[in-house]
Amino acid sequence: MAQFEIAKDRIITVFGGSGFLGRYVVRALAQRGWRVRVASRRPDLAFHLQPLGRVGQIHAVQANLRYPASVSAAMRGSEAVVNLVGILAEQGRQNFEAVHLFGSRAVARAAQDHGIKTLVQMSAIGADPQSASDYARTKGKAEMAVREAIPEATVMRPSILFGPEDDFFNRFAALARMSPVLPLIAGGTTRFQPAFVGDVAEAVARVIEGVGMSGSTYELGGPDIRTFKDLLTYICAVTGRKRLLLPLSSSLAYYPAMVSEVANGLAMGALPSAFQLTRDQLKLLESDNVVSPAAQASNLTLQGLGIQPQSIESIVPTYLYRFRKSGQFDKNRQIA
Repeated sequence: MAQFEIAKDRIITVFGGSGFLGRYVVRALAQRGWRVRVASRRPDLAFHLQPLGRVGQIHAVQANLRYPASVSAAMRGSEAVVNLVGILAEQGRQNFEAVHLFGSRAVARAAQDHGIKTLVQMSAIGADPQSASDYARTKGKAEMAVREAIPEATVMRPSILFGPEDDFFNRFAALARMSPVLPLIAGGTTRFQPAFVGDVAEAVARVIEGVGMSGSTYELGGPDIRTFKDLLTYICAVTGRKRLLLPLSSSLAYYPAMVSEVANGLAMGALPSAFQLTRDQLKLLESDNVVSPAAQASNLTLQGLGIQPQSIESIVPTYLYRFRKSGQFDKNRQIA
């Protein structure tokens, strides 16, 4: 049980620690004995993290990436920093430039001021300063900004993440429950390499502990590559729903996406996630989201960090059962 002993002089600041990936990263770090300082715009929304460590081991503080002073204050006395903050769609002042680029630059510069060289920047496969997608473009620029301030920083680019609270399998399972038709955007041929959120969190913790090569960019994907159509077909099989999969080109999906953006804006972000789609996400769906041959050749992957990635078959059915007609009592609940 030595791994659960708290080393009082090891403090790490995690920005975005209250989110989907954040809760797994916080737990992985707490299990290694780190005192985790969770920096969040709304610390009151991070109370669910307390049971992941011992009393006093996990502490939430207020910090807003738009205000560098608060960012600097949040990492005072820290030995390492993890930046997990990111958004999939813009809402008001929470836009890609502000959150991804300005926010990441603020974190990196504050770390530089505090003399912190151990920094993990969470990015995404497809991040590219020249991308047509605003999401991917700002993620790519954020990587450059972080490396400019902290050359030793480690960048992690996961494919889509899956886990009990994910926004992919849950979203389309919810849509399949309500709609007789599921759209195959871009024809459904886009390839993905879904990674289990727990594996990605473990990768972050190992890098913080000194495993791997600092200053490198890791691309994190699961054991299998699936097309968008494959994933929707799998979701329907697991949830016991027979749905029509309708191929839809990006150009045809453009106007529904625009309507969705306007409706979500009028609803102040309250539109159910199953019906949220943006034009920028359409651009992302036009490109494959898999680990590159270069990353594989350089062993900059989950396997390179000594992690055997878990498959969607071993995890996804454990939380999608609630979308079946009879829920946990469905006769096919063990389907994988």
